[in-house]
This record gives sequence, structure tokens and C-alpha cells, in this order.
Amino acid sequence: MIATVVWGTGNVGRAAIRAVEANPALKLVAVLVHDPAKVGRDAGPLAGLGHELGVAATDDVETVLAASPGAVVYAASGDIRPMEALADITAAIKAGAVVVTPSLYPLYDQRNAPAELRDPVLAAVKEGGGSLFVSGVDPGWGNDVLPLLVSGLGTTVDVIRCQEIFDYSTYEQPDSVRYLVGMGQPMDYAPPMLAPMVPTMVWGGQIRLMARALGAEIDEIRETVDRRPLETTVGTRTMGEFEAGTQGAVRFEVIGIVGGEPRIVVEHVTRIHPSCATDWPMPPNSAGAHRVIIEGRPRIEVTIEATDEGENRSAGGNATAVGRLVNAIDWLVEAEPGLYDALDVPLRPAIGKLGKVAR
Repeated sequence: MIATVVWGTGNVGRAAIRAVEANPALKLVAVLVHDPAKVGRDAGPLAGLGHELGVAATDDVETVLAASPGAVVYAASGDIRPMEALADITAAIKAGAVVVTPSLYPLYDQRNAPAELRDPVLAAVKEGGGSLFVSGVDPGWGNDVLPLLVSGLGTTVDVIRCQEIFDYSTYEQPDSVRYLVGMGQPMDYAPPMLAPMVPTMVWGGQIRLMARALGAEIDEIRETVDRRPLETTVGTRTMGEFEAGTQGAVRFEVIGIVGGEPRIVVEHVTRIHPSCATDWPMPPNSAGAHRVIIEGRPRIEVTIEATDEGENRSAGGNATAVGRLVNAIDWLVEAEPGLYDALDVPLRPAIGKLGKVAR
């Protein structure tokens, strides 16, 4: 069994502990936390399992990495601390670990990642012999392996559209929702996540990955952004009130142009309440879904809904991102040390996992 560390116990880390515990190829040996209040607590209750796992959380990064774990699931956020996350990840790679993480968006398309991110990883791989695979949901399997798989069912393909349509009131990261995305802010507020070229920075790599797999050449990547205010004040279960007149919905597209035409599109429709922007695409229910639409012959549409932690759609999405990453660990351990992307790492059946559920 591969000795595996989970680094972080937030929305992604909780799911990672459960996934490692459920995987017959892996053994949870350590859980790293930042919050002093979590130090010494057992990983099972931290992950919402309802029973103890016999692994106490620690903040001693140096000791954990000195034990040379086989794998690290890096679940700490990189949204507003990318260089700190990079330093953590490269330290684990230098310790010889296979690292899987959703935390560094530019490395999803690692071949085109900026040198200041890619070069330290490659240096760490050379020094320590570890590996790195960065992926998630959206960006992640929702706009790489899933649309590519579905495209193979078509006779002709004109446009591939990948949609995330979500109610962000269940996201449970108030700072990201209110300040990065801008929900509940005045309409003259400039959300950092919607600044020009930021959507392309995050999702452009997915456009390039799909194009590479399809044998297409991207002429350019374009963006569109639209925002809508709330018509009435609304209350949410996890993040309080959002006032009328403030931002209540966002819609943006990242568009890959091939041969002068829009051919590969990543679209996000995000609401803080289902009453806002009802003329925009809606999920099958108010909570959220990921959808792939292949315009061509035949027209193909696939919608995926995932739930976890009490029917929570955001938690379900996090769990699928974790599943993609954690289930790749044994493949990465057998592969040569390196920096990998979603086209390198196969999505495999749940071999040996049928009936083994972390509860």
C-alpha cells in the first residue's frame, strides 16, 4: 500500500481523507493542518466519517515529509496564495512523493504553464524523483476527459461546449464567493476572478488541452463576461443575506477559436440564488450541474450531478475532483517521475473499489 498524506482538511481535504481511506492501494499515514485547533484531532471525525482512523492531524510539515511518503494529496487552497502552494508542493516532490492537487490552475495545462511555475516543479522532480498531477472538476474532468470521451461518440463535431451551472450559496467559501467572484457586491465592484484575461488564465489551459487531443490548432482564445443584480434581497443557509441591487449572477465564456470560428467553449453560469438571471441556462434543479454539449451529428448532451455531505452539490463536485486525483496515485507511482496533465493520466474504472465506501 502507498503511504499517503492529505495536506489540508477544508472542503477538498475532507473528501481526500475519505477517498484515501476507501482506496485499497493507499494507506493514510498523516494529515497536515494549518489551524492549531485541529492539531491532534483524529482524521476520521475531521473528514466527517463518524469513526476514528487512528491518524492524528499535525502541523509539522518537516517531520511528515522527512518520513518520505509515497504520495501527497495537496488540498490547501492556491487561489490567493499560489506561490506558497507552489513551495509546499515542490517540497513534497523533493521528498520523493507523487503529488496530486487541484490548487494551481496554470499547471492544469502544464506544457503551456508560465516558467515561474513550471521550472521549480521540474527542478523538484529532478532533485527528488517525485511527480505532480494537477486537475479538478471545472477546470478539470468537466472540460478535458469528459468532453473528449463524449466527442468520440459523434460522426461530426462542430462545437464542444462545457458548462458549469451552479448555485454558489452552497460553496461554503465566503471569501471566494463574495470577493473573488463578487456575489453580494455593488455592481461597480470589479471581482478579481472576472478581470480581463483571468478566466483565460484559469480555463484557457482546458481549451488548449481539448484542442491538442482533438488535433485542432487554436487561433486565439476570447472571453465574454456578463453580470446581473439581484432583484430582491435573498437569504442563504451558509452565507447570510445578499442585498437587492448587488451582484447575484455571473455568466462568462472562454472561447477557443479554430479556423476563425468558435469551436471549443467553457461556459460558467453562477448564481447566488435561483431567482436571479432565470433566462440564462438552468441546471436540472436549482442546485447545480456540469454539462457537456456536442453540437454536430448527432447532437449529444450529457449532464452530471454529484452530491456528497448531505446532498450538497458543491461537496459532490469536490468529491469528484478528489476521486480523479486520488484514483490516479497508483498509476503515477508506477510511471516515471515527471509533470503530468489530464491527457497523460488515464481515467480508469474503480478497480478494487466496488463496495468499498468511506462512510
